[in-house]
Amino acid sequence: MLNIFARLLSGILLAVALISPAWAESITIKDAYDREVEVPANPERILLGFYYEDFFAVGGADAYDRVVAISRSPWEGWRGLQWKAYVAAVPRIETLTDVGEVDSGTFSLEVALAAKPQVAILAGWQYNALGDGVQRLEAAGVPVVVLDYNAQTVEKHVASTLALGQILGATERATELAMAYKAAVEDVAARLEGITEHPKVYVELARKGADEVDNSYGNTMWGRLIETAGGTNIAATEIEKWGPLSPEYVLAQNPDVIFLAGSGWMGRDKAVIMGPGIDPALSHERMQPYTHRAGWSGMNAVKDGSVHAIYHGGARTLYDYVFLQYLAKALHPELFDDVDPQANLEAFFAKYMPIQFKGTYMTRLPDPANG
Repeated sequence: MLNIFARLLSGILLAVALISPAWAESITIKDAYDREVEVPANPERILLGFYYEDFFAVGGADAYDRVVAISRSPWEGWRGLQWKAYVAAVPRIETLTDVGEVDSGTFSLEVALAAKPQVAILAGWQYNALGDGVQRLEAAGVPVVVLDYNAQTVEKHVASTLALGQILGATERATELAMAYKAAVEDVAARLEGITEHPKVYVELARKGADEVDNSYGNTMWGRLIETAGGTNIAATEIEKWGPLSPEYVLAQNPDVIFLAGSGWMGRDKAVIMGPGIDPALSHERMQPYTHRAGWSGMNAVKDGSVHAIYHGGARTLYDYVFLQYLAKALHPELFDDVDPQANLEAFFAKYMPIQFKGTYMTRLPDPANG
């Protein structure tokens, strides 16, 4: 009887082993917050909170076959044209469960768990804002991995990319991307080494149109890139993260170069529209009213034809190095004569992204005097 029971038990255990899912195996990765996280090997059910393009870049064109839930509003709402471009290429994206948005307080833990993710990938800002929601996810058996491209540092970009590569089983591709990013940023730094001139720069989020003053950036996003590109960010002493500068202050600073951050916002008929499918003529049309603001015609940037627009959706991505190159070239053209940020961006999309590159991501407002 004992032998019969032993054989029966052995058979049951074998059957369980045979039907156990592939994710019974696990790996330990280190995320962007230097946390060691045990995750399923090759997970097939992923909750993705942010960094939608970077997920494609690392995982390839079929990466979203593994995604079961997303935080939809930061993509569709903040980057409307980008959302449409990727949905057209990968229709499955539009059918994914929406877990809500952390910032607006609509994130639903119940909806997230109902999607049965094996791992949740969150941006650093989402992880910080969720508080005990993270512990509740983990308590329910969903490991949480943090990525942070918002930090705008090589260290965080590399750590985020390598972690994503481990999760997706794409370590070789992730390493290639991470090292290419590191090399591009280091090249900019090497070219700028020893410079003595640091042109004054003003950057403004251009979502409201010229009639309203919108955010500038202190030590984050475009503010950080300006400093890295060899410029003096006039907002650095006035704003910690982001917020508007007074028109009087901007005029008094008399910036040498101005960057307007445009995007594919929906329903904003005065915003500087940029991104997939946008003709530069439309971007220029929306940029022009800014130069007609009170006092702007006398600023160095306007007089010298140094008013540019940059794609806001690219400020925290694996391809943000091309915007660093563009900023640096606008500030120090003689040092970057052989660097073509536009060509580099097109090459990135051709190699890593599932959509054809077409649109306006960086542009200078034509000088009326020179065409």
